[in-house]
Amino acid sequence: MESFRREVREWLSANLVGEFAELRGLGGPGREHEAFEGRLRWHRHLAAHGWTCLGWPGERSVEEQVIFHEEYAEADAPAKVDIVGEGLLGPTLIAFGTPEQKERFLPRIKSLDELWCQGYSEPNAGSDLASVQTRAALEGDRWVINGQKIWTSNAHYSDWIFVLCRTEPGSKRHQGLSYLLVPMNQPGVEVRPIRQLTGTSEFNEVFFDNAVTAKENVVGQPGEGWKIAMATLGFERGTAMLGHQVSFRRQLDAITALAPDDERLTRAWLELHVMRSHTLRTLNDEPGPEASVLKLFWSGWHRRLGELAMDALGPESMIDGNEWQRMFLFSRAETIYGGSDEIQREIIAHRILGLPR
Repeated sequence: MESFRREVREWLSANLVGEFAELRGLGGPGREHEAFEGRLRWHRHLAAHGWTCLGWPGERSVEEQVIFHEEYAEADAPAKVDIVGEGLLGPTLIAFGTPEQKERFLPRIKSLDELWCQGYSEPNAGSDLASVQTRAALEGDRWVINGQKIWTSNAHYSDWIFVLCRTEPGSKRHQGLSYLLVPMNQPGVEVRPIRQLTGTSEFNEVFFDNAVTAKENVVGQPGEGWKIAMATLGFERGTAMLGHQVSFRRQLDAITALAPDDERLTRAWLELHVMRSHTLRTLNDEPGPEASVLKLFWSGWHRRLGELAMDALGPESMIDGNEWQRMFLFSRAETIYGGSDEIQREIIAHRILGLPR
């Protein structure tokens, strides 16, 4: 494995040069607006050299994936632009897609020729996905979709969206849902950016007004959308989290330099090591409810780190545009998106601990 680590490190060193060197440290949660076109060129450069979709079957071992994500973070390489396609939809199609869907979509995800976003949450169905009301009806050889999605990350950059919608009239909760693949570039789809507390617009509203997609663009069978959607969420936490933890450690180191005497730093350091140990311990597990433990852990940890940074900076933390202020503000959302803390605790209680509802 050390030879592979050396290979990754040397490749990144040799390729993060020229225009790509200027992208170091850019992008990521709350900063997706930064140098998007340049980061897309970098991501396509990675693809051309075989460094995308490493977690797909037949690509790289878990150990190699861990090494790549850690070295990528250590090199301060720019944040990737299609985590949704590579990390969520790709594995979902590999597990549940038809041969035709795999042939049509997987190569374009891998090469970054098509970018994806996730159409789950709605104004009245955030973490409670079973309450979605976006509807689709099969009319001849196509699905016709009407409704609204919200908090859709990078919808304004995306070519396609996978949509959890209700396809059986009169159905309720988990029943009657389907998982559709819908092109964004059509008259029936409108994207409206949402201005956030940080001043940026990473999230969007997406409106469907008789938008259409081909009949064959349903993953699984019609009515199986809940099962497919839950499988997608299971793929959300994996080896890439170890790269995030390297970034967390670097942030912690920087804050330690600002306030070396704050006793909370010791607790943060210990918790970060626990987080890494838990991630490594569960990497070979099948995607399941255990992922909620990690989500609950890291989002709360990062939010507390943002609070610690504000305390360390003192009055300077109020200066608009301050890097630590941005982290503090955006980290408030991390305990909500991807499943709120309350939902994660319910999953842990019912599906892991077996507690009564």
